[in-house]
Amino acid sequence: MKKRSSSLIISTYNWPEALGLVLESLKNQTVLPDEVLIADDGSTAETKNLITKISEDIKIPIHHIWHEDVGFTKATILNKAIARAQGEYIVQVDGDCIMHPNFVKDHLMFSSENCYLYGSRVNIQKAHLDTLFKDQQIQFGPFSEGIKKRTRAIYSPFLGQFYKANHQFSKKFRGCNTSYFKSDFVAINGYNEDFKGWGREDSELALRFHNNGLKSRRLRYRGIVYHIFHIEKSKSRLELNNDIELRTINEKLSWTENGIDKYLKVL
Repeated sequence: MKKRSSSLIISTYNWPEALGLVLESLKNQTVLPDEVLIADDGSTAETKNLITKISEDIKIPIHHIWHEDVGFTKATILNKAIARAQGEYIVQVDGDCIMHPNFVKDHLMFSSENCYLYGSRVNIQKAHLDTLFKDQQIQFGPFSEGIKKRTRAIYSPFLGQFYKANHQFSKKFRGCNTSYFKSDFVAINGYNEDFKGWGREDSELALRFHNNGLKSRRLRYRGIVYHIFHIEKSKSRLELNNDIELRTINEKLSWTENGIDKYLKVL
């Protein structure tokens, strides 16, 4: 595995119980990133206090990047966090996704020039939440209670080797489990901050990666996360967000005007 400086980006909003489990799974990583940046879309002080407490037990820098709560502005807070990242390589996960112990290791192992990665997401079911939080569970396998999409929980380096990089965008891509070079992210001006509310900010980013010449590789049977059930966010702006994505597809856009550059200029 080639040594690259790396930054783990964790997005969160007002769910410290879930974020706590994600950070516990960070402690369990076989390979740690060089730093962690928590992209906080306006959580209350409870999240800040949790991060302060857990930071004392983790031997790498943890930076809390916060802005005021003005609604769902995930694209904006991710841009702000990634602008601050010192790592050459960005590994990205959501604050409700518990990481497999080899999550960071897998993303770094398969990182390669002109390519971004995306991994699998196993769903933790609603009925298991009480047990999950009571037991502070961070270890799962394909036969664990309380999960669905069990084949996604199979960890197999042998099977994973058969998935190769290609130029096709996959609808299986999820921003809660992806990685890329920061330079590739900056080259397309990062997330499009015209996205407000839930939906399409991640897939539109990946589409612009492809429009700028990148390949993608699926980390099947590697790079696994376990997504904690929650009530879906409001989809009131989904139609507007769909229109933004369709423009990117139809015009083959790689650059967004409303992106990360505004934060890079002030660093």
